[in-house]
Amino acid sequence: MNVNRKFKDSVFTKLFSDPDLLRELYCALEGVSLPPDTPVSINTLENVLYMDLYNDISFEIDGKLIVLIEHQSTINPNMALRLLLYIADIYKAKIDSKTLYKQKQIFIPWPEFFVLYNGKDPFPDNKIIKLSELFKRPQDLGLSEKNLSFLELEVKVINIKEGKNEPIVSRCKKLNEYSKFIQKAHEYWSETGNLEKAVESAIKYCRKHDILKEFLERHAKEILSMLYTEWNWDDALAVRYGEGHEDGFEEGRTKGREEGLTAGRENEKISIAKNILAKGSTPEFVHEITGLSLEQIEKL
Repeated sequence: MNVNRKFKDSVFTKLFSDPDLLRELYCALEGVSLPPDTPVSINTLENVLYMDLYNDISFEIDGKLIVLIEHQSTINPNMALRLLLYIADIYKAKIDSKTLYKQKQIFIPWPEFFVLYNGKDPFPDNKIIKLSELFKRPQDLGLSEKNLSFLELEVKVINIKEGKNEPIVSRCKKLNEYSKFIQKAHEYWSETGNLEKAVESAIKYCRKHDILKEFLERHAKEILSMLYTEWNWDDALAVRYGEGHEDGFEEGRTKGREEGLTAGRENEKISIAKNILAKGSTPEFVHEITGLSLEQIEKL
């Protein structure tokens, strides 16, 4: 299975790109212990849904467990459906389709799904998002619920903001330090109103206090770009798919023609570019995020 090297890193994915750290993170989230030699392999797939962003981290533990982790600063109520589609792609990549038609039973790794939240808005320490919450109810047809087959997927949403879920965060040193770094960046951003200055101040503070010191020294130049992308991406998508954009989206989805999709993607990139330009991004940064030419961006 090929690991995607094209997706845009977030600070979280960059930090937890090491199998040993992922094993420690999983043990912290589930309150379990695994031997340090338990093999962990990263299997994040190439995006097939939306530009270069798909799943934050997907990894397999000893061939028996597949763990999908999303890190979000805003909670998406459709996350269970997104992860259902993603785990289907994971299984599809792992299994020889011919074995599905043989008489011998096959066994697949057990899946677990997590969302780690550290946004600005208040959020409970823990929450479960269920796929079934999205289902339309066939009972409206007069069918009995107990006679219906059922499909379910549960996503564990864990608040990792500083001061939240301390028993979990304390079990993983890097998660604890990451939580503190993001909290500092949010604090400085609220004080200054300038994300660039806020991130620079947070990096200086954390390096001084030995919080992710080595990581921040190694990736300081990338971190501003990654956080800017991460924290503005949801806003950009909200502008693209929010109120007033449903008709355009439905029209593009229904047409399904290659030229229509191409035009739709171009309009989507332009909407995102306008949004992050309005937040003070440089043309070079917008070019990196959207792929639009500098000439197109200058016209915007």
